[in-house]
Amino acid sequence: MENVIISPSILSADFSDLACEIDKVKCAGAEWIHIDVMDGHFVPNITIGVPVVKSVRKSTDLVLDTHLMIENPEKYVESFAKAGSDILTFHYEACENDEKVKSVIKLIKDNNIKAGISIKPKTPPEAILPFLDFVDLVLVMTVEPGFGGQEFMHDCALKIPMIKENAPQNLIIQVDGGINNLTAKICRSLGANSLVAGSYIYNSKDYMNAITSLKQ
Repeated sequence: MENVIISPSILSADFSDLACEIDKVKCAGAEWIHIDVMDGHFVPNITIGVPVVKSVRKSTDLVLDTHLMIENPEKYVESFAKAGSDILTFHYEACENDEKVKSVIKLIKDNNIKAGISIKPKTPPEAILPFLDFVDLVLVMTVEPGFGGQEFMHDCALKIPMIKENAPQNLIIQVDGGINNLTAKICRSLGANSLVAGSYIYNSKDYMNAITSLKQ
């Protein structure tokens, strides 16, 4: 079975003891840490900014998988790259045209980190097919971005096979939203090789058991 990268979302972690929470999921088998950045404009919530990413970088050697749910992502690419992000994923919907999408991808790459592109539930997969050869990761949202703990939208997961069919072999296809032991199986069966889980992991009593269950 293909290895699945588990990226716990710290949106559901205890922020009063974030370094410890990150260390716990690392010990439990997590390879990445998913950092949700929200600006209150592109999505209705406000979360983490550059200073938190910088602090997280100091506290862990795990891959920092930063998801920009923000307007004008190009303005913040350099700051989040310098803060220590290893992967920077922006939203297709935050760009007014394909040229803007290409310019954001180039900007991320010029900062010597990996580039990801994400689509919201209502965006068809066809929209991002032209960019698959230029990014390292595609993030399929299976909830409306903005809040943790939402229910998994099955229709959104059905975008995965088309992306996989048109993607280069080494593309990471990540799914975020309502991931638990049951929905993880659906996503993996459709071709996903990275899963973001927040509340499922951080609300569990046994992080290792939760992470292992997402891979089985």
